[in-house]
Amino acid sequence: MMLQIDLYTEISCPWCLIGHHRLDKVLAERFAGLAVDIRQHPVLLLPDAPAEGLYIPDLLRSRYGITDPKASFARPEAEARASGLDLDLSRQPWTYPTQAAHGLILAARERGTQHPLAVAITDAHFLEAKNISDADILADIAVGHGFAREEARTIALDPAQHRRVEQEAARSMAAGVRSVPHFVFGGRIAIHGGRSEDEIASAIRQATALPAPT
Repeated sequence: MMLQIDLYTEISCPWCLIGHHRLDKVLAERFAGLAVDIRQHPVLLLPDAPAEGLYIPDLLRSRYGITDPKASFARPEAEARASGLDLDLSRQPWTYPTQAAHGLILAARERGTQHPLAVAITDAHFLEAKNISDADILADIAVGHGFAREEARTIALDPAQHRRVEQEAARSMAAGVRSVPHFVFGGRIAIHGGRSEDEIASAIRQATALPAPT
């Protein structure tokens, strides 16, 4: 059987980085024989972020009253480490517009590389502290996922593709997506937020009617 997994994410959300990592880990370790079709859908948490980006300590202070960023980083960093992911959120002090990156991810659907490209871009943002709104950086990543470099750069810069992302993000909201990552397994089993590996595995078993391991 082929299990369709609809995955709603925002590239600049650390819980989405963890969600990608945990989903891939669970599929590899617990469902190695299961064929999956992972479909990425954009969510825009900061749709009006300026081109130069936002400095995260200032954003946390102005929006949430948080004066110690490291304290707010502690839980996602600990959750990432629990799944074998070395995450230090202080590596990336900026958050950038994500329309260009999401545009490339949407374009990768027809190439069959959508999910690995989304993972690569999210990893580049958090683990390598790259500016994933930069068309050249995106093109460098995309060449490993079915794109010619100049083709990827053109897509990343295309205002029409940015509008498509915004339309798709609006559809995500209209479908009831309120927090990310948001997973829908087999079109019927939905979970969202920072779910554990066991919870993701349980949702996959429900969607596929596979028995729990004994």
